[in-house]
Amino acid sequence: MKIQKLPWKIRCVIYDCDGVLFDSLEANGRLYHDVSAAIGRPPLSPDELRYIHSHTVFEAVHHISMNDPDLEERAKEALKRIDFKHYIRFLRMEPHLLETLTRLKEKGILRAINTNRTTSMKFIMEDFKLRPYVDMVVTALDVKRPKPHPESVKRILDAFALQKEEAVFVGDSEVDQQAAMAAGVRFIVYKSRDVANEHFIEDHLDLLKIV
Repeated sequence: MKIQKLPWKIRCVIYDCDGVLFDSLEANGRLYHDVSAAIGRPPLSPDELRYIHSHTVFEAVHHISMNDPDLEERAKEALKRIDFKHYIRFLRMEPHLLETLTRLKEKGILRAINTNRTTSMKFIMEDFKLRPYVDMVVTALDVKRPKPHPESVKRILDAFALQKEEAVFVGDSEVDQQAAMAAGVRFIVYKSRDVANEHFIEDHLDLLKIV
């Protein structure tokens, strides 16, 4: 696919985590399969797995509890007993990610992560030694209203004193897209053909051809 360089004055690239920095479908599937087993509910359906993949842990627990308050409380208790670090080994870093992050820094472009993950994000940063490659991380714990609300995007813009035109959001879901659009930030879809959008990349290095 031909990638056309666009006349954007970009000073910051904001990345989603799951599905963009990492292929995390297996990791998330295993985590919530174990939660489902602990509370005695059926295994996750494909639609349920797609939902939890882009939402916060709190939203995911509520969703898989099927509107049953007792089941939801048991799921929350099951999560407290789970060691999230156990599932990080099932994450797969996307190709050319570190090279792209390095080259963005060489261009003077800031790099941020905006994720609906919570406590697990710090373990991911440590295990994959990502801190030298990222200038800011915003999780669902850092804001009152996580994605798709634009608060997390605006938090990044404010921290770097950026105008909305100076940032671009790379995501793979409608949740990411909605957050970007609500903040007035350009959006680029990574790999996910299910998300209708003007700009699309299949490899992280393709981003360098755009910005």
